[in-house]
Amino acid sequence: QVQLVESGGGLVQPGGSLRLSCAASGFTFSSYIMSWYRQAPGKEREGVSSISPSDGSTYYADSVKGRFTISRDNTKNTVYLQMNSLKPEDTAEYYCAAGEDWRLGPATLFPEYEYDYWGQGTQVTVSP
Repeated sequence: QVQLVESGGGLVQPGGSLRLSCAASGFTFSSYIMSWYRQAPGKEREGVSSISPSDGSTYYADSVKGRFTISRDNTKNTVYLQMNSLKPEDTAEYYCAAGEDWRLGPATLFPEYEYDYWGQGTQVTVSP
């Protein structure tokens, strides 16, 4: 049974930091590109960042570049998103997603339908 379980969300003040985690099970984690997406109230879901399984190459949306860092630990089947200098506009439900590396190619942000598995999300709220 495949599972992606996000954690680490919460309420933080502007300028603060949070670290999200996504624990994977039920598939070969080391063969999958892992990505983070987010969806703010009333908006479409948007890609945040991706990381390749082998060489650890990464990709970031312009809106988070320089503030967020994606990483993964293939021994723990977990992907992380370190979020620094948070802004109110970062408020959203954050989701992790997994897609097969051999099929998708170099890490980027793919259309949602390209991913095989999705987590249920963790809420991040940035507010004074």
